[in-house]
Amino acid sequence: MAAKPRKLSAGEVAALVGGLMDAPGDMETSLSGAEVRPYVFGSNDLSLMGDYHALRMINERFCRIARSVFLPMLRIQPRISAFPAETRSFDDYRNSQDNFVSLTNTKIEELRGNHLIVIPPPFISLLTDAYYGGQVRYVKSHRNEFTATEQRVIEIVTDRLNSALQLAWRDLMGLTFNVVSREENMQFAAFVDGDDMVVNCSFMVQLPDAEPASFDILYPLQTLKPIASQLRSRMQSDFLDDDQSWRDRLERAVMSIPLEVQARLCEPEIALRQLTALKEGDVIPAKLADTVQLLIGGKAYFEAVPGDVAGKAALSITKQIKG
Repeated sequence: MAAKPRKLSAGEVAALVGGLMDAPGDMETSLSGAEVRPYVFGSNDLSLMGDYHALRMINERFCRIARSVFLPMLRIQPRISAFPAETRSFDDYRNSQDNFVSLTNTKIEELRGNHLIVIPPPFISLLTDAYYGGQVRYVKSHRNEFTATEQRVIEIVTDRLNSALQLAWRDLMGLTFNVVSREENMQFAAFVDGDDMVVNCSFMVQLPDAEPASFDILYPLQTLKPIASQLRSRMQSDFLDDDQSWRDRLERAVMSIPLEVQARLCEPEIALRQLTALKEGDVIPAKLADTVQLLIGGKAYFEAVPGDVAGKAALSITKQIKG
């Protein structure tokens, strides 16, 4: 699903206009007469660090795992979709959001950084109402703070989202998430400086009979920079998840395969002259042994004694043939 287009902020428009006006003056002429733009090493934009393929895989895995997070509230497992990760300044992101919003700042121990879970108030109200038996619908409200019940729902949801993130990240590296603080005002978010770059991962939750809801997870770019090479690589997991239900289904399927069992009653010998002279009604003398062999796929596995049970021919297993 393509990301929704967003409007440029006032700062971006001013920078764009200023860049167009200053462009001719920034050009210099090379020895060949071509116009070139001066470049200072170390002044590159950290947002141009490449395509984080592994982060996309982590977000897709997170979408599958996080479906169960909303099951207690919505009484269904909604479909969750991930938008492509977007790199932008924190000021730019903050200006695009309302001040009243649920913010959960979580520390990532192994990366020595934080991530921020941002959930809009209408989604929190919908989850709270549905959690306590109400309908899955948006409730109009003009409040600027959450109730104690909504704060409890926020705590449940964000803790479970962190657990889902931990499972989604473990194929790349094991991470530990510990909640540091929760805020209700974007202006009071003690996350990163305004001009710092963040990686914005947006997720959309499909709701029954209601408009889709969304929430964001922000990673500071400096936090992900130490593992940028891993995030850009085509992630190959060395972790094998032991799915017991799959093993059980596979075992039942294998055990249900039908096998043809044959009993070797006797092996009479006859001369070729007699074989060519056989006709209908002739009798071939045969000596039946006390035990017979059971063949599976042409190989003898058991010895058995022939008999009958309830008027039907049967074989009683007496010995297993090893080798």
